[in-house]
Amino acid sequence: MSAHSYTASPDSPLAPVAIPEYLSKTYTWAYLSKRTMPWLDRPAVVSAILWGNADRLMRESIAQFEPGERVLQAACVYGHYSPRLADRLGRQGHLTVTDVAAVQLDNVAPKVAASPNVRLHRGDLSQGQTGVPPESQDAVACFFLLHEVPPLERRRIADALLGAVRIGGRVVFTDYHRMAAWHPLRPIMGLVFALLEPYANSLLDQDVASISPACGRFRFAKTVSFGGLYQQVVATRIA
Repeated sequence: MSAHSYTASPDSPLAPVAIPEYLSKTYTWAYLSKRTMPWLDRPAVVSAILWGNADRLMRESIAQFEPGERVLQAACVYGHYSPRLADRLGRQGHLTVTDVAAVQLDNVAPKVAASPNVRLHRGDLSQGQTGVPPESQDAVACFFLLHEVPPLERRRIADALLGAVRIGGRVVFTDYHRMAAWHPLRPIMGLVFALLEPYANSLLDQDVASISPACGRFRFAKTVSFGGLYQQVVATRIA
């Protein structure tokens, strides 16, 4: 299949995959608008949003995956995350990128067009529409998605991602974390979360290792960086 096309979850053969209400009400400007997307997708803007940490965070996430693995990427990511991950997996590996928004898949398609190991899938992860069979993946990449969804949808997404990996497989969560009290960016990020990221604080108050009932089947390892603003949590399935 060409990377310029994508499959859709066949839950209803007559209706397209619906955009969740929380996404259309909160993030149309960020993820559904063709006017703002080209600007937000610039590497310099991605780097600025993450306070110069974008390249490092992407590199550290991608380092958790091995050549030849089958990997599910949960939602599209601005910047060069997907092509870099595809390159890491190599021609013997396979990457499925699943997103609920067609405009996001259309945006990422040219970036991965040269990678024959990439499949794009349109599905709502909060409805379990991962685009891959259960327990079929070696690993899952979840890069700055959890803070953008309400708690109920967050749990459902975590259920779907944790359920996608085999025993011994991994889910790599990279996201915001409760920063240290002394952090000079604390007031600024508080304002950003209040104005632009209304679901972020509910993630900061939650341990990723307790986000889903399925977490009991996993071993968790967490690292934080940049004064606690960012976290990487690797969940390895043990049962």
